[in-house]
Amino acid sequence: MVDSGVVLIVRLDSPDEALAVSRAAVAGGIRALEITLSVPRALEVVRTLADEVGDHVAVGVGTVLDAEMAVASVQAGARMLVSPNLNPDMIRAANRYQALTISGAFTPTEIVQTMEAGADIVKLFPTEIAGPDYLRTVMAPLAHAPILPAGGATRDNVGDWFAAGALAVGVGSAITKAARASGDIDDVTRAAADFLAAVESARTTS
Repeated sequence: MVDSGVVLIVRLDSPDEALAVSRAAVAGGIRALEITLSVPRALEVVRTLADEVGDHVAVGVGTVLDAEMAVASVQAGARMLVSPNLNPDMIRAANRYQALTISGAFTPTEIVQTMEAGADIVKLFPTEIAGPDYLRTVMAPLAHAPILPAGGATRDNVGDWFAAGALAVGVGSAITKAARASGDIDDVTRAAADFLAAVESARTTS
């Protein structure tokens, strides 16, 4: 995930669509998938994808709010657990099973508390109301913090996020809904490849 610089946030209306979009994105080079628990039968989707991709792709679960769901997600094959908030019990459960944690925070106090709780990566959330300038300001005193802004990343602004100090970015609809208008699932594959190319270019120049 860190090598590619991208976590794809899959928040869609049906398990079939989530599977199809995830497969198409992987074909485009995505190497980390976050299947949110808002997807119907999300853990079934995770189990299917984990069986298909093996160690090739990190399949994770999003919106993991407590230790019980953390354990259920790991049992379904998740290697990465993502939450919008800080829940120390979730992080402890994930660490027990050696699952990567990306735990949500917004303020400097929350970011430090999240790191102290043992999270591997801090998910900056929400980001639509706080762009790269906010991250740059936060990173000034917290340059050591491994921060992943989640949401609002596009091909056009991803360079600004990495220039501000992002470790990686979470991206959703810019890729997952790329085929909605055309009905061509290959548009998701193309959108994934294009986004990854933008990230590579951004990291080279930032």
